[in-house]
Amino acid sequence: MPSPYRAIFSAPGSREFSAAGFLGRMPLSMMGIGVVTMISQLTGRYGLAGALSATLAMSAAVCGPQVSRLVDRYGQRRVLRPVTLVAVAAVAGLLICAQQGAPEWTLFVFSVGAGCVPSVGSMIRSRWAEIYRGSSRDLHTAYAWESIVDEVCFIFGPIISIGLSTAWFPEAGPLIAGGFLLVGVFWLTSQRATEPVPHPKSQQTGGSALRSRGLQVLVATFVATGAIFGGVDVVTVAFAEERGHKAAASLVLAVYALGSCLAGAVFGLLHLKGKPSTRWLVGVCAMAVSMIPLLLAGNLPLLAVALFVAGLAIAPTMVTTMALVEAHVPRTKLTEGMTWTSTGLAVGVALGSSAAGWVVDAAGAKAGYAVPVVAGALAAAVAVLGYRRLAGPAATGGRGEDDRHLRTDEDERVA
Repeated sequence: MPSPYRAIFSAPGSREFSAAGFLGRMPLSMMGIGVVTMISQLTGRYGLAGALSATLAMSAAVCGPQVSRLVDRYGQRRVLRPVTLVAVAAVAGLLICAQQGAPEWTLFVFSVGAGCVPSVGSMIRSRWAEIYRGSSRDLHTAYAWESIVDEVCFIFGPIISIGLSTAWFPEAGPLIAGGFLLVGVFWLTSQRATEPVPHPKSQQTGGSALRSRGLQVLVATFVATGAIFGGVDVVTVAFAEERGHKAAASLVLAVYALGSCLAGAVFGLLHLKGKPSTRWLVGVCAMAVSMIPLLLAGNLPLLAVALFVAGLAIAPTMVTTMALVEAHVPRTKLTEGMTWTSTGLAVGVALGSSAAGWVVDAAGAKAGYAVPVVAGALAAAVAVLGYRRLAGPAATGGRGEDDRHLRTDEDERVA
């Protein structure tokens, strides 16, 4: 492990909560694609598969920020455990209904419940922020490390999910994903020493973290970015199936994540000067341009190469996004703020996977890659239009209004 990464793990408990976060985040890459694989095998309908994956993502988008807001107020352990139990129970219901051929509406009902999962990545990043607040270099490295972990999940998650569902039984992928969620969350919440101190309602002002104008730009851009990811996932499975190698879709998607993982590892070693907002804008535009070659790929090897190159822009953009969230969101709402970016991605994944499913059913897999191309163009347009909000001084940053309020309270008590 390069020395900057080794240095951040000198903090007591950091290895344990990062490992727990890895397990807890595996469903992020396994559940949606597992549902797509399961439903497509059981029914042969990619439209239905994409719609259910979209329902999962939309449910996560609605519930995630609310869960994180409660976490900021009451702490991770008190909130995450009951929420996780509800989500796992809903996953079980979804699998049973799919296997038994229950009416379609039951699949959507349980998909809503299965989507009520906590944003484990935000929980881990908030722990790093608590440990390394005030050390921008260490925090940059920590965020880069967590982006690497995210991409490792996306390398192995689809392989496990698609592989088990195609080689074992259709429901195997989502089933194992639910198991990872349960183990990861309960292991994480058993580690109390590194859990961020909750901020009671009396210490919080200004309403939702989403009132930050900078965060609004990040979330809006990530909606379009999520549509890229959702579209690529669904279309790649269909593309591989059309060529008689459906199981190979997991390997192709793993190559996509591998490109991001390698770029994130290098990015974490760099200490770049200049505005993070400028780096973020360049990253979003690079992701948009990298979608165009997908329309030209005529076979799986060429598709894998195109996706590897496309992946190089992902992790650096995500790392910079977390730094911008910390700059534009009050400390007492940091977990919620980070989750809103995940929510934007989830909404985009829902829209992208649903749109891609319908395009694949109507015009074939190759035409489906038009969905991430259009989504990339929208992401770049929103990023350009909202750039000034991120480039200018934050109205409420990591040491913003809430923190000034807290310091004033402390001064008054001392007086």
